[in-house]
Amino acid sequence: MTADTDRRVVRDAALRVGTLVAGASAVAIAVGVGILVAVLVSGARTEQGGRHPGFGGGGGGDRFVVDLDDVLPWVVGLGLAGVIVLGLVGWAAARWSVHPLDEALRRQRAFVSDASHELRTPLTALTSRIQIVQRRLSRGEPGDEPLEQLRRDAQVMDDVLADMLLTAEGTAARGTARVDESVRAAVDVLSALADDAGVALHATTLAAEVVAVPAVTVTRMCTALLDNAIGHSPAGAAVDVSADVEDADVVIRVEDRGAGIGADDLPRIFARFARGAESGRRRGFGLGLALVREAAGRYGGRVEVERTSAAGTVFALRLPRVD
Repeated sequence: MTADTDRRVVRDAALRVGTLVAGASAVAIAVGVGILVAVLVSGARTEQGGRHPGFGGGGGGDRFVVDLDDVLPWVVGLGLAGVIVLGLVGWAAARWSVHPLDEALRRQRAFVSDASHELRTPLTALTSRIQIVQRRLSRGEPGDEPLEQLRRDAQVMDDVLADMLLTAEGTAARGTARVDESVRAAVDVLSALADDAGVALHATTLAAEVVAVPAVTVTRMCTALLDNAIGHSPAGAAVDVSADVEDADVVIRVEDRGAGIGADDLPRIFARFARGAESGRRRGFGLGLALVREAAGRYGGRVEVERTSAAGTVFALRLPRVD
């Protein structure tokens, strides 16, 4: 959300709260006065006697008399009831007034956690690339190739951050992507991490299809799925990624050879901060799969666990194909 939007939300909330307090106060006062008048009328009695000489000019006529002992409990009770009602109104108004702030804080916390998670993998890849460059330079070998990879990794981080900022403002980017290119970009980002973990990344059949999702978002989702697969694969294993056309969708499948997903963890695998008993080789925060689900849902896609067993797990990411 932009600053102007935030100010408008706060201004609208203040107007609603002011209207609520004013309206509730007016109703409480009107009801209290009405009850008090009814009590006075019902408890009044007439007495014969002259009016005060200064009023009406005459000395005779009836007058209404109300006993203070009868009215005083009603006055005190109505006063206490009014205090309670207005207190409840103030409490409700306070909760209503802080709701935009609560929502803003929730969005801020979500953005910080999401950005930290999304940038963690490219940063780790950058560290691995730097180590490769250092080793090559120390041996007198050329470092042009890893330096070019470092440049691409830095560009990926910049694209991811820009995409997340647009999403946080509620203006998700629009565009299309070649699936094979986006998948290869994700494999390239994670190749150094996979080598360090002793895991082989295999990009098998990759359909050269276009999906109605921005390229940076497709790369982000594939990176998260591949990173999850690498983290749950034993050393010496392989992770396969493929992309095929199925009806109106392009389905990207990521298959690992890990221990599978437990029956208790499967229903909440895509929930935020959900982590199984075995979180893999590297510490995770339970955000990667949740972010994939949210990103896919924004563009009419979905992600699911296609199958899982002790021999491994297959995640299927379905994205709408452009005809």
